[in-house]
This record gives sequence, structure tokens and C-alpha cells, in this order.
Amino acid sequence: MSTSKSVDREAPVQGALVIHPDREGRGDARLPAARLEEAAGLALALDLEVRETLAVNLRKLTPATLFGKGKVEEIAALVEDLDCDVVIIDDALSPVQQRNLEKAWQAKVMDRTGLILEIFARRARTREGRLQVELARLSYEKSRLVRTWTHLERQRGGFGVMGGPGETQIETDRRLIAEKIRKLKLKLELVEVRRTRTLQRSARKRVPFPTVALVGYTNAGKSTLFNRLTDAHVVAEDMLFATLDPTLRTLKLPDGRPAILSDTVGFISDLPHELVEAFRATLEEVREADVVLHVRDIASEESAAQAQDVRTVLGRLGVDMDARAILEVWNKADLVPADRQADLAHDARRANPAAVLVSAVTGQGCDALLAVVAGLVDEAPPIDIYAPVGEGAAIAWLYRNGRVLDRVDGKDGSVRLAVSLSPQAMGQFEQMYPRAEMRAH
Repeated sequence: MSTSKSVDREAPVQGALVIHPDREGRGDARLPAARLEEAAGLALALDLEVRETLAVNLRKLTPATLFGKGKVEEIAALVEDLDCDVVIIDDALSPVQQRNLEKAWQAKVMDRTGLILEIFARRARTREGRLQVELARLSYEKSRLVRTWTHLERQRGGFGVMGGPGETQIETDRRLIAEKIRKLKLKLELVEVRRTRTLQRSARKRVPFPTVALVGYTNAGKSTLFNRLTDAHVVAEDMLFATLDPTLRTLKLPDGRPAILSDTVGFISDLPHELVEAFRATLEEVREADVVLHVRDIASEESAAQAQDVRTVLGRLGVDMDARAILEVWNKADLVPADRQADLAHDARRANPAAVLVSAVTGQGCDALLAVVAGLVDEAPPIDIYAPVGEGAAIAWLYRNGRVLDRVDGKDGSVRLAVSLSPQAMGQFEQMYPRAEMRAH
């Protein structure tokens, strides 16, 4: 009698040691414990089993290994005791440092940049997102002596770094990288992506809807807020970088006026410059928006430092924070103790830039948020419009594309409206409905 044996095709769980080098004189506003917790969160987002976290006080940098000889040996013993496959260093490593630490610890070593790039590679879903990650990781790899992704692409069809064959055919790898970068630039694929996005934005501008962009630190609750405001169902997990590819949905403002809301990739401290450059096309949604909603996790002790990191990245993208309609959304109010909420709401009203306290989970404050957004996009002064009998389509169009502030129904079936319209909408309305009369309010 034969017995069938099930084959476990699941990838084995890989144990990780996460290390945050606490460098003196770094000028970091954050506590080492908070930085270490975030690095552990990044490792978890990569489906690693974090077996230990460690903050290492680094008074002096060692060019060959970052850490001193004694510390390297101490960590080597810990890696062996914990049976770790991967060591995450929450800092930037030179190619030489990465190679030497891998030899010393007999484990895969990833720095912060490599870790974030790997997460992006696994999470990107659209062709555009994958293209952007590909260019970013090639830019990172071109200076590496130890290839991170090279041969695994042939093995399992993905970018992944875990369990690779290690350091082989270095010169061939370098040539392959250079060739791939050349082909990417030669085909101008990202330029084509930017051109497509520009055309999409131009098309949206012909439709007189204001645009609102969500930005914020990763895991601040942007996607949950996006779902709450638009009744959408985008992925919203308690995980770093749950959203990578931008999502656009229609947002209904008070009085029925629509706007376009975009959910963007979350930012993080020390975001690799390769990713900032690669995702510049995607993040142009932010530069083009009429209103930018900066979502903050107000329940986090790191909220202020995270907000500064977001401002820094936006500055690198060329977004002038002082010249735009910026509204801070203090999210996760439901996680704030009840005795602090009144004080927070008071602080939000006095904040500069302006802020609204909300909970995307419970809906608290979301109506007030929409009212403020409507006020920010309604810069055009209202006009009076007289629609004679039979112009129901014109009235419906005004409700869809403008903000109706007042309405008077005549006995004969005519309607007078006070409406706030953008210049584009006003021009469209005049062409489409010439029977309607328009005059200044």
C-alpha cells in the first residue's frame, strides 16, 4: 500500500537580527528605541521573523565593517546563537562593509536602503510601479560588489534577496546591470510613464474638478482615510508601505461638488534617494494638487519628527510647502486617551499650518475635514445663474461640477442659483448651456 506525502512548498521562515547603529553627533531628533522599532517594522513587512533587536552605540566608524572588531565578533556570536539568516543594519552600508560583515557573520546583510528597496519590489503592482522600483534598485546595485537580487530573478521570477547564491560572477553582474540601466534609459520607459501621467493630469484639468493629494509618513493611516472619504476599498493594513502604487478616486465635497483624491506612497526617514528619483513621476500628483492633506499619526510620540521627514522629502521633490494649500490631518484620534482629545482638538484649531483632528477608523472629524477642504478649493467668488424652465440638465451639471451656495425656485419652474465655479467650469457651462444667464453675485 502506498502512502502519499504532501510536499511543503512554502518558503522557509527566515530569522532576522535587527541592529540600529546609534551614531553620536548624527543630529537625529528621534530616540534610538523608536528608530529600532521602525527598522523592526520594516523587517516584518518583508515577512522576516525578527528574533532580536539591538541598538549599538557607535562612537567611531570603522571603514571596513562600520562596527569595531569586538562588536563584530559579539554580533557574530549572537547571529549564531539565534540562528539568524539575515542581519538588518538600520543605516547605510558601503559595498565593502556589506561584504565584510557577511563574511564575518555568515549571514545575509542588508542595509536600510536595500531593505526598503526590497519591500518596494515586492509590493509594487502596476507596471509603472515595477518600472520605478527596477530603476531604483539598479541604481543602488551598480556600485555594489555583492549583488543583492541578481540570480534570484531567474530562480523565482521576482526581485527578492533572500537565499541567493551570494557573490558570483561579479564582473558579469556589473555588465548586466549597466546594460539593463542603458536599456531602461534608451527605451525612455519612465519618460513614457511621465508623459502618460501628464496627459492624464491634463485630461483631468479639462474636467473642472479640484485635486486633493494625501501624503504622510508610512503607516500614518492614509489608505484608511482614503477609504473612509471615498468609500473605496484600497489595501489598508497596519504595516509599513502597504500602499505603493497611486490610487485615484472621486471625493464628494459638501454640497455635492466632486474632487479627485489621490493616495500616494508613504514617506519614511532617510528615504533612499534612488527611490525619490524613481518615484518622482508618481509623486508629481502631489506637486499638481490644489490641496495637499498631510496625514499624521498624532497618537505616535514620533509624530513631529515624522512630519519633518515628510516635509524634507517634499522639499526634495520641489514642493513648496509655503506656497500651497497644505492642511494637516491629525489622524488616529481614537488611539489618543480621552482626557487628551480636547487639548489636541484645541491645538489643531490653533496650528500653523491648519490642522483637523480625525479618526479614519471611526469617522470622527471627517465631516469637518471635508468642510475645510471645500473651503480651500472654493477660491472663485460665487456667481448668480438663472436657468429657465426646461434646463434641468444645466442645474444638475452645476450641482456636479460646482458648489451651490443658494437656490431659489421660481413659480414658473425656473431656478436661480448662487454657484461657486472654477474658471474652467464657467467656460464649459457657457458653451454647453447658452440659454442660462450668468451674472456676478
